[in-house]
Amino acid sequence: MTIDETDARILDCLQEDASMSLNDIADLVASSRSAVWRRLQKMETDGIIKKHTILLDGPKVGLAVMVFAHVKMQAQNRDSLPEFIEKVSGFPEVMECHTLMGDIDFILKVQVKDVQAYEEFFWNHLSKIDGVREISSSIALTAVKNTTSLPVAHHMRRVQAASL
Repeated sequence: MTIDETDARILDCLQEDASMSLNDIADLVASSRSAVWRRLQKMETDGIIKKHTILLDGPKVGLAVMVFAHVKMQAQNRDSLPEFIEKVSGFPEVMECHTLMGDIDFILKVQVKDVQAYEEFFWNHLSKIDGVREISSSIALTAVKNTTSLPVAHHMRRVQAASL
């Protein structure tokens, strides 16, 4: 599916505040309520909108420590990658898991209550997965920028400017 400028503006509105009413979105994008609803239904059907959710403040719900774990797998044991992916997908502490190109095979974003909780997770779960060779962990001190919003409208404007 191709996203146009109106779709992009609708997505930006919802990324800013998913509880925004259809009427408010329609006003902001200069469209009708029914047109916005149809566009949203199509974007959901097409998989552009994956799900509706809320964002929580980690420290306020008792999960104050964010750790980035860089994981290297054993080169000779590449068959263990699917097992690693399956295991980390089941750990509630793991917020994100990405495969990487380069020296590191995976980066995990882990959210826990404190350093001791990460140490327990590290020794009792993460380091015990078959094929893991090395784990390097970094604790985030301050979140300078933390967003889940994709810059859809910004991207559309750049694509349009480049085509002129």
